[in-house]
Amino acid sequence: MAPPFGLGSLQVLRLMGTKVLIVDDDPVIIKFLRANLKMEGWDVLTASNGSQALIVMEEELPELVILDIMMPGIDGYDVIRNLRKWTQVPILVLSARGELSDKVTCLNIGADDYLTKPFGIEELIARVHAVLRRFKALDAAPSLPVQAGPVRLDPAKRRIYVESNEIRLTPTEYMLLKELVFNADKVITQDNLLAKVWGNEYINERQYLHVFIGKLRAKIEKDPANPRIIETVPGIGYMYRVFISNSSDHQNP
Repeated sequence: MAPPFGLGSLQVLRLMGTKVLIVDDDPVIIKFLRANLKMEGWDVLTASNGSQALIVMEEELPELVILDIMMPGIDGYDVIRNLRKWTQVPILVLSARGELSDKVTCLNIGADDYLTKPFGIEELIARVHAVLRRFKALDAAPSLPVQAGPVRLDPAKRRIYVESNEIRLTPTEYMLLKELVFNADKVITQDNLLAKVWGNEYINERQYLHVFIGKLRAKIEKDPANPRIIETVPGIGYMYRVFISNSSDHQNP
């Protein structure tokens, strides 16, 4: 049987035994998810509320969190905020809240993916594979440091500097910036960026790209409202400009 989702055999072996934490106050959903994730070869941890989730995170250090938002006490939003203070573990939100504003809020505070209930188990498994594949890719052989305008990217150390000041990026932000920097002064389509950074499963998730471009601009641009480094090419995609013009005519996503 061929490895799933384009993974090589070595990558599949690396994903086997991965610790996944499920956080949901619905025992039926926890039971359903645990059974299906175990069939994929993953070690499954569970928590029925936000407080328990934070304890399990510190004790077990799972490699992925599948998180419900609407829970009593510490809700999913607060769990994300707490985790992002000390870990960049990938977080996949699984929520009954289907409004675009809910998705944008979760992505802005640190979630890496968002899936609305009710969901198909095949789609969930595909997204878990995609998220894990994306983060495992950070362990690939590093390349030499790159200077692109005011930004210096050091892949070997996974560090980013803007005018000599180190900035902190989440793994998804890092991968997006790396893709832009390595294609500096070239227009990259939205579909291409989504496929390269998130995976082919995310081609239609344009909002993901808009949110994360905004997060990058907030961290590397002097004036994020008038970006001069990461430029929007209307109707096409984005361009990372190494040589910045004096023009202030730039557009947001």
